Amino acid sequence: MSLKRSSVRQFWNDLRESLAGTERDFTTENLTRAVTLLAIPMVLELVMQSIFGVIDVFFVARLGSQAVAAVGITESLLTIIFSIAGGLSMGITAVIARRIGEKNRDAAAVAAVQAIFVGLLVSAPITLVGLLYSRDLLVLMGASPSVADIGSGYNTIMIGGNLTIMLLFLINAIFRGAGDAVIAMRVLWIANLLNIALDPLLIFGLGPFPELGVSGAAVATNIARGLGVSYQVFLLFRGRRRIELTFGHLRLNGPVILNLCRVSLGGILQFLVATASWLGLVRIVALFGSSALAGYTIALRVVIFAILPSWGMSNAAATLVGQNLGAGKPDRAERSVWVTAFASMAFMVLITIAFTGLARPISLLFTQEAAVIPFAVDCLRYISYGYVFYACGMVVVQAFNGAGDTYTPTVINLFCYWLIQIPLAYWLALKMGMGAQGVFLAIAISESLLAVVAVLVFRRGRWKERDV
Repeated sequence: MSLKRSSVRQFWNDLRESLAGTERDFTTENLTRAVTLLAIPMVLELVMQSIFGVIDVFFVARLGSQAVAAVGITESLLTIIFSIAGGLSMGITAVIARRIGEKNRDAAAVAAVQAIFVGLLVSAPITLVGLLYSRDLLVLMGASPSVADIGSGYNTIMIGGNLTIMLLFLINAIFRGAGDAVIAMRVLWIANLLNIALDPLLIFGLGPFPELGVSGAAVATNIARGLGVSYQVFLLFRGRRRIELTFGHLRLNGPVILNLCRVSLGGILQFLVATASWLGLVRIVALFGSSALAGYTIALRVVIFAILPSWGMSNAAATLVGQNLGAGKPDRAERSVWVTAFASMAFMVLITIAFTGLARPISLLFTQEAAVIPFAVDCLRYISYGYVFYACGMVVVQAFNGAGDTYTPTVINLFCYWLIQIPLAYWLALKMGMGAQGVFLAIAISESLLAVVAVLVFRRGRWKERDV
C-alpha cells in the first residue's frame, strides 16, 4: 500500500512539475519521468489546438446552417495550410532537438530564427491567394452562391491571415524541440481563452464591438492567434527559456534554411498523404448515404479526441529521440521510444475497452437520430480494435520524425494508406457487401499494418544515422 501511495505521490509531483515547466536535461533524466514531463503539456496543447475550430462553429451555428457550411468549407481549405505547417513543424522540432541535445544553444537559436523566416516565406503566397480568390475557392469547393456570399469574408480573413497559423505552429515546434513543451501549451491556452471571449463580441456585436457576423469569428481567431504569436516572440527574446534569441540572430542563413526545408518536406508529404486518404474514405462512406457519413463524422471526432494522449506521448518521443541523438546517445534514444510506446499502448487498451462496451452511450451524446447511431457505434467499435497497434505506430512514426528521417514515414504512409487502406475499404464496402462497415474495418486493418511495418523498419536502426 505504501508503494502505491508513493507512486501516486510521484505522479502528482510530476504533473505539477510538467505544468510548471521546470528545466530538465532530457538526455539524462529518467526516461519514464521524461516522457511524463513532456507528454502532459503536449497533450494539453493538442486539446487546445483542436478547440479553435469547435469554438468558431459553436458560435457561428447561431447564425444558421449556411454560415456553418461556410465555416466548414473554409476549414477544409485550411487543412492544406495545417498540413504544410504541421510538416514544417516536424522538421523544426527535429533540428532544434538535435541542437539542444548537442548542448549547442546558439545553433538552436539560429535554427529557430530561420524557421520563422521560412514561415514568413511560405505564408506570403497563400495570403495572396486568400485575398484575391476567396470567393472563387468557396465555389470551387462546392459552395452555393448564397454560402459563398456569406462565407467569402470569413474565408478571406482566415486564409489571408494564415501567417498566424503558420507561426503559431512553427514557434511551438521550436519550444517542443527544446523540451519546453509547457510554453507551447500555455500559448494555446491564452489564444483559446481570447478566442472564446472575442467570438461572441465580434460575431453578434455585443457592447461597443461591431456586428461582423460570420466574419467576426475569423477576426476573433486571427486576433487571438496573433496575440499568441506575440507572446511566443516575447518569450523567445526574453532570454529565460531553453531557446534564447538575440537581435544578432536576426539574419538569413541559407544552409540552415535549406536543411530545415529538406527535413520538413517529408513531414509535409506525410500530412498530405494522410489528408488525401481521409478524403478518399469520406467519398466511399458517402456512397451509403448521409446517415452513414454523419455517423462516421461523429465517430471520427470522438476517436481524434480519444487518441490525443497517445499523440502527445508520440510528440514527447520525437523530442527525446532528437535530443538524445544530439547528445550522442542513440541507444537511449531507442529506449525512449519503447518506453513511450508501451505507455501509449497501455492507455489505448483502456480506450479500446471503453469504446467496445460504451460505443452506443458515447454516440448518443452527439446524436439522437436512429439512422445515424448504428453507423457511429460500428465505427467506434471497428476502429478501436486496432487501437493498441495504432498507439505503437504513432510513437514509432514520430520517432522517425524526431530523428529527422521524415521520408521513411512518408513511404510507409503511401503504402499503408493509398495502396492498402483505400483499395481495401472499396473492396470490403462495395465488392464484399459490407457497406460503410467495410470502410471502418479497413481503417483498423491498415492502421494496424502501418504499426507493424513501422516497427520492423524502426528496428533496422538506420534512423540513428540520420544527420540533421
